[in-house]
Amino acid sequence: MENTAPKLRIIYGDCTLGIKTNDKHYIFSYTRGGLESLKKHGKEWLYRETMPTFWRALTDNDRGSGFGYRSNMWLGAGLYPIVKGFTVRINEEEIKQPTAPNNNQYSNEEYAKTAEIIFTLEINTVPQTVVDVAYFVQGNGDLRIKMTYHGQKGLPELPLLGLRFIMPTKAKHYEYEGLSGETYPDRKAGGIPGIYKVEGLPFPPYLVPQDCGVHMDTKWLEITRDQTLNNADHSKEEFSLRFEKTTENFAFSALPFKAEELENATHIEELPPERRTVLTMLAKVRGVGGINSWGADVEAPFHISGEEDHEFSFTVK
Repeated sequence: MENTAPKLRIIYGDCTLGIKTNDKHYIFSYTRGGLESLKKHGKEWLYRETMPTFWRALTDNDRGSGFGYRSNMWLGAGLYPIVKGFTVRINEEEIKQPTAPNNNQYSNEEYAKTAEIIFTLEINTVPQTVVDVAYFVQGNGDLRIKMTYHGQKGLPELPLLGLRFIMPTKAKHYEYEGLSGETYPDRKAGGIPGIYKVEGLPFPPYLVPQDCGVHMDTKWLEITRDQTLNNADHSKEEFSLRFEKTTENFAFSALPFKAEELENATHIEELPPERRTVLTMLAKVRGVGGINSWGADVEAPFHISGEEDHEFSFTVK
């Protein structure tokens, strides 16, 4: 009987690893240290490679408490990571030096049941730390991602810890199962569990732009778009990408701006045009506080230690 088990096609590039399934195509960059292309049914989902992120645009309460002064090194920490190493495993066996010229030993017809690539990224902090991001492609094409942050004594508190997906165009809407409305670790008691649909990428007209739009305790999220950057693709048909928890619920934000764009703007008219979807899958996010905005810090249980290890995982479908 013919073996009908799911198969992954493996493409060993000079400095990339390609993995194709029936409906998805992944390209991982050895030099960039992340997933640089994710296509589902021929539609591209990434505008930039996936990267760990540590900064959120300061809130009024953050400014008032001096949090930016204490933790400002995290603003640039996620912008310029260095790839210290990577490991490729095919069918759970490590592949030594899969880059050029060694990749010439492989044909265009290489297949596997599973594939994994783990990047070790050096983060420019003082003291220095590293983050490991593991991408595991299962036989059915689902992608499981696990990120591990290695704390170092002396590092300041983190604003947040997550993995950022910058998508080529704005989402038409997104749907998720979690808590209603905007919720943060210290502002979620009123959130009602359920399934919710959000049109577009709402952004409140704050006088001074700041972080917003976090959704806590999420089981799954589905982002829907109807436009691409492919000039030959004139279809307006909707297409979606789904994110699911593995073991623990996750938090996320979906905004039309990156955190550094929000941080650079002192007024809303200084923000760039809304062109992309910036999805941040969150392992941790700092509370917002609110005792006052002129000195009171976020309560201690809602801080994120930079000295401790943190990890989280989720699945992309």
